Amino acid sequence: MTDPYKTLGLGREASAAEIKSAYRKLAKKHHPDVNPDDEEGARARFQFVSAAYELLSDERKRREY
Repeated sequence: MTDPYKTLGLGREASAAEIKSAYRKLAKKHHPDVNPDDEEGARARFQFVSAAYELLSDERKRREY
């Protein structure tokens, strides 16, 4: 997995609110329902963004990373 901060376009000092905002923006952009022409590619990008958010949104997981 690449750097989740880089995936969301954030620095390591990002706050929880900034992480959530970046995730929502990218989730809307890459959601498969919004990209019917490239549904498989969109699904893969969406899952990648979701995994990064899952790691960074949990304070314990974020500290371990």
